[in-house]
Amino acid sequence: MQEPPVTADLHTLHAEEAREGDDALARALALVRFLRSRCPWDAKQTPQTLRPYLLEEAHEVADAIRSGDDAGLRGELGDLLLNLAFQIVLAEERGAFAAADVVEALEAKMEARHPHVYGDADAPPDREPLTAAERESPDDPFHGVSGGLDPLSRAARVQERMAGFGFDWPDLAGPVEKVREETAELERAVAEDASGSPAPTVPPRIGEASPEVVEEVGDLLFAAVNASRMAGVHPANALLGAIEKFERRCRRMIELAERRGLDWKNADLATLDAVWEEVKTGE
Repeated sequence: MQEPPVTADLHTLHAEEAREGDDALARALALVRFLRSRCPWDAKQTPQTLRPYLLEEAHEVADAIRSGDDAGLRGELGDLLLNLAFQIVLAEERGAFAAADVVEALEAKMEARHPHVYGDADAPPDREPLTAAERESPDDPFHGVSGGLDPLSRAARVQERMAGFGFDWPDLAGPVEKVREETAELERAVAEDASGSPAPTVPPRIGEASPEVVEEVGDLLFAAVNASRMAGVHPANALLGAIEKFERRCRRMIELAERRGLDWKNADLATLDAVWEEVKTGE
């Protein structure tokens, strides 16, 4: 099958798929309108009251994707679609915008972000470019970066935004060296924080560190996000993978310790560490 020319009109390229999508979206919107006309609970909902459900469903979609459960993903996407349709219907009711406006704005944004698809064959396809609106907001380069993002994703997003203006490391070596630099600064801050105090028998609890240590930890995490981004890895996904690996190894360590009759809750660190290394070697 011959590929369509890159100069083809957006609506011509996916007109058939758009019609199918319009039908599905129209059914979801009709469902919400039907529910609001007959159910007292649905009728009294507002964008604010539904916001927690929207966030919850988005997280459940992410969980289904991570678990590889296609049946679960289908159901969770339906729940998320219901919440999105609900917000569109509420916007229509207050005269803010309609579903067609949402889709048109999406199409315009994607066309602006894909010049290598829509006419400019020389545009680099490997980095998300800034839209015209983003470039035309010099007073606030972070306009549109959601404050509701998790910190790792927000850090990556603000770094990407400045990279779009050319303010970025040339390669991975820079942020990796920055991680080393920030690690050394954190060690110095911790040492200065502890100077003059007796050596702690246990690490401080979260929230007990000095403002200087908190700042250095933040700088280290921000540098690590930069290194992750330059390596082509989303930091939130990488951290989630590390968390799940740690949980898996801990469960195996506990299982192995119990099979050997060890009281793992009261075992010393050397004993647990030996079992831990055994688990790692066996993976």
